Amino acid sequence: MDLKAETREFLASRRARITPDRAGLPAWGGNRRVPGLRREEVAMLAGVSVDYYTRLERGNLAGASEEVLEALCEALQLDDAERVHLFDLARAANASGAARSRARRAPAPVLRPAVQRILDAMEGAPAFVRNGRLDVLGANRLGRALYAPLYDSPEQVANQPVNSARFHFLDPRAAREFWGERSERIAHDAVAILRAEAGKNPYDKKLTALVGELSTRSEDFRRMWASHDVRLHRTGTKTFHHPVVGALELDYEALVLPADTGLQLNVYTAVPGSPSDDGLKLLASWAATALTTTAEGATR
Repeated sequence: MDLKAETREFLASRRARITPDRAGLPAWGGNRRVPGLRREEVAMLAGVSVDYYTRLERGNLAGASEEVLEALCEALQLDDAERVHLFDLARAANASGAARSRARRAPAPVLRPAVQRILDAMEGAPAFVRNGRLDVLGANRLGRALYAPLYDSPEQVANQPVNSARFHFLDPRAAREFWGERSERIAHDAVAILRAEAGKNPYDKKLTALVGELSTRSEDFRRMWASHDVRLHRTGTKTFHHPVVGALELDYEALVLPADTGLQLNVYTAVPGSPSDDGLKLLASWAATALTTTAEGATR
């Protein structure tokens, strides 16, 4: 990733979305040449010189103090995910050459057997572990069953982890069927998660390759990537339209694995006694039957 370009386009896009009225400033002059705030207005709100802010927006965050970054967050009205992204960009910009070399050489985190055993022990809830590129590195039986359309997609690359972004953008018909009316929103969130990961790990070659492939093959991805939106994936509710059991409305929690940097455990649950709870039980029954049949076929 081009760190300076990433920083420049992120700051410019955040500035462009804020009107003077929203910032509490008088909108002097009827012919504004920019859609949002001017650079000098952001500089004033952040308490820095115009020259210094211009340097920052040109992609040079090296040496920017925490106080300046916090003031910039306030001036641009950044949300939690955007704030984290800006600090990630600054951290990368301030990294030493040795630190950057270590980041380039660092092996990708893998799913440890102990974590897979934890997944397998969670029999009543779909669960999986993913990395920041949205690769599913491991799942329990119910998680594999829930994400069956991803595993069965013709865009799934042999001997590679399932990747939900590939599913969203390279198998769009199946993605729309699986996610329903919220498909566009979920696809946008996937791109925002990848964008946040790019700020956190700008030297991840596999992430660069994934973004390049999706940009080449999907106009929707290119459009959403250009928005420079970022998102933290922590908790919420999703509705799935599973091909076997129908609609499932599930709450999810994303749990960071402290011993495995960059990996998180996602767990889905249904409200007890709800139709989705019944659907999960039916899904568990189907999964047990389908896996048993598959295993028996493989041994013949």
